[in-house]
Amino acid sequence: MKNVLISGGSGFIGRRLAQELLARGDRVTVLTRDAARARRHFPERVRCAAWTPGKEGAWVEELATVDAVVHLAGEPVAQRWSEAVKDRIVKSRVDSTRVLVEAIGKSAHKPSVFVCASATGYYGPRPADVTLDEGSEPGQGFLADVVKRWEEAARGAEALGLRTVEVRIGVVLGEGGGAIEKMIIPFKLFGGGPVGDGKQVVSWIHRDDVVGMILFALDDDRVKGPLNAVSPNPATSAELAHGIGAVMNRPSWISAPTFALKLAMGEAAEILTTGQRVYPKKAVELGYEFRHARLVPALESILGDR
Repeated sequence: MKNVLISGGSGFIGRRLAQELLARGDRVTVLTRDAARARRHFPERVRCAAWTPGKEGAWVEELATVDAVVHLAGEPVAQRWSEAVKDRIVKSRVDSTRVLVEAIGKSAHKPSVFVCASATGYYGPRPADVTLDEGSEPGQGFLADVVKRWEEAARGAEALGLRTVEVRIGVVLGEGGGAIEKMIIPFKLFGGGPVGDGKQVVSWIHRDDVVGMILFALDDDRVKGPLNAVSPNPATSAELAHGIGAVMNRPSWISAPTFALKLAMGEAAEILTTGQRVYPKKAVELGYEFRHARLVPALESILGDR
């Protein structure tokens, strides 16, 4: 049994992670902006504590008894990037990680492992024929720069003697949230299709496998450093659209024009109009067993009753 602290534990990934930790007998403490609201979404045995990411407070006392920390907090990036939004994206990741690591350093009791969310945005936009693994060089651009700083802050835990893992999460597909809920809106209206020419590669992952990899990172001492949390079978935007259409029994040929997305989202449109082929080399080599490795069965598990 582990005592696990989850920051951002009331989010899309954090809720499922807490459920699986409880199911296997672990104890869970969730750090969240609104503890009262979070308590309504968790069983009584989940401890909910209020925190403001990037600022020390009473929440640091929760570190006194935990065996592991999972840091998931972060401002959504799928929104138009004003300067204020960019500032929130940076602070919610870089500053919150730095303050959390500093709090661990000041604690008399230290956990043995620190698992920090990261993102495949580390690699930046890349050509479809370039395969990237954990040893690949970082890319260029706003998101790549943020992720580099984010991981640098996380690695501060290594100097404290903690086994540290940076989970580079791809495009998360899952029921009730994540990317899929926005993707299926045009399909419901019989107007779904790929983005632009559909050739950009989407390195996707089912939410169950994000959680599975986090549990893998918590439990297996061999897991250190960056860990690509993506399916071993990425898809192009066209293949993803075709899969969604097939599962929902909807057409999938009406593409979303690139210029329209750029008008709507500005610089942030690169999230949809560019891609990267990321491979989970470390997870495969260490023997992680994917729950949903292939796209269409993964989509069926999410959209089968739509």
